[in-house]
Order: sequence, then structure tokens, then C-alpha cells
Amino acid sequence: MAFLQEKFLLLCLVTFSSLFLEVSSRGAVYRPPTVERLTDRFPRIPFTQGMSTLFGESNVHLKSNGSYADIILDITSGSGLISKNRYYHGFFSASIKLPAGFTSGVVLAFYMSNADQFAHNHDEIDFELLGFAKRRQWVLQTNMYGNGSVKTGREEKVYLWFDPTQQFHQYSILWNKHHIVFLVDNIPIREVIYNQAVSSVYPSKPMSLYATIWDASEWATSGGKYPVNYKYAPFVASLADLEIVGCSIQKTNATNNGSICSKNATLSSSDPVDGEEYARLSKQQMDGLNWVRGKHMYYSYCKDRARYKVMPAECN
Repeated sequence: MAFLQEKFLLLCLVTFSSLFLEVSSRGAVYRPPTVERLTDRFPRIPFTQGMSTLFGESNVHLKSNGSYADIILDITSGSGLISKNRYYHGFFSASIKLPAGFTSGVVLAFYMSNADQFAHNHDEIDFELLGFAKRRQWVLQTNMYGNGSVKTGREEKVYLWFDPTQQFHQYSILWNKHHIVFLVDNIPIREVIYNQAVSSVYPSKPMSLYATIWDASEWATSGGKYPVNYKYAPFVASLADLEIVGCSIQKTNATNNGSICSKNATLSSSDPVDGEEYARLSKQQMDGLNWVRGKHMYYSYCKDRARYKVMPAECN
């Protein structure tokens, strides 16, 4: 009998332990679900092939023939990269390792935008990794604008289930006519489904891909309450595993829409994510999405009734 009791207690312990990888000052760290690896479907390219320096040239360091890139924030400047072409739909991904230590006010952005071309009605799809003072950990924010709808912030925030400063993790954007999906390590963390309610603010014009690191003290820390402390500089973000696969439009092309795209010779279509398998999330992906939103999301604009007396249409 004692043997059976001991065996039962051991089984309970194993079952409980499987729910958590660790418990630390960051709280419970849950084991992520298994999902399809979209990043394995597309080729990786050097940063020298897909991107060029946007600003802070002295703080952009390319390594291993362009396979890796460090972008740096120090007292002199931030830095950033921009894609050599614009894209109308596609899959865009990079592995990122964030700066460790006290990073309040530091923001690493991996995003798509056409604000340089459409100043008053631009589109944007954002990953924003925010250095955070109170919990001494990074926070991931996503956002989306379409046709200049910047007066309505569509932010959502999650705590990551890993330490993003210890190793590389993949941040990916899938954008097509059906939906926009934000993924971390191939796990969907947010899906914006195209429908009538969101159609007027759904990104609809070609965009460039950006990766930047900058001092966002005023914007990201309650009006500068927790500014960047340059005693801890330089803040170095490392990037790898770049994937840029989409309906490509050269920046010298005056066309402002996606009607003319450069066909990728390795793909069956000028838009690599227009197939049925990219039109909706699989069951595995939906399970992953629900896991993130149930255990790790702590803010959604759709639940912020203090901010929006009348909720944006898509929230209903």
C-alpha cells in the first residue's frame, strides 16, 4: 500500500512539474505548446542581402558575412536597419537576443511601415520590445495601424515565457489578405482577422521591414519617469535568421500598391502566403494562441474601457 501511495505521489509531482519549467522572480514560467514551425518553410538570407543601414551607421555591426547583425544604443545614438525593398503581404522573421541588465526606456522594434511614403495615411505592423523598470524584465507589445489610424492605439502586451536576453528567439509577422499573425518562436501570440469591422484600418499598402533600437524614455516610461540610464550602455541587440519572403516591390518603382510584384523564382507565387494553408490558423496554432493569451497577456486595448468609452468596431 505504501508503495502504491509513493507511486501516486510521484505521478502527481511529475504531472505538476510538467506544467512549469521553473518558478522564479519572473513568476511561473509555463511550458510552451508544440506548434508548426513556419520559420522552417522559408529561406534565411544575410542581412547584407535583405537590409541596409537606416541610421546610426557606427552602431550597426554586421558579422559572419552578414548572417548576424548587432544594433546598438549608446549615449551618441541608436541604430537601425531597413529592408532594401517594400513588400505587399508575406512572411517576415528574425531571431533576436535582447540586451541584459537595467534597460528601462530602451525599445527594440521589429516592424513594418510605409510612413516614409504615406505621411498622413500610413500602415504599420509592430513588434515593440520594451525595457521595463518595475519588474526588471522585457515586455512585448504588438500594435497595428492602417490608413493613418494612429489616433486609435491597438496595443496588446504580453510577458514572455522565457528570458529574451539569454539566447535568440524568433519574432515573425505573417501578413496576407486573410489575417495578420504575430508569432514568437512560431507560437501565435495575436491574430488580426480581416473582416468588415477592421477593413478600414487593415494595412493595405506595401511596407518596408525595420529593425531599430532607440531611446524611448519619454514614450515608454510614463513621460520619462524611468529614463534610459546610460551608465549601463551600450545596449546591444543581436539579430540572426533573417527571413523576408513576400510580394516584393523595388523602391525605385513608383507604383504605390501591390499590383506589380517581383516573383520569387523559388516560389510558386509572387505572394508566398496566399495559399489555403496560410488563410487560417491550424488547431495547433489556435491552441498556442489561446495558451499565450490565457497565461501571458496582461493588456489588450479591447478591454480598456477607461481608454475607450466606445470600443473600436473590431472589438465587438
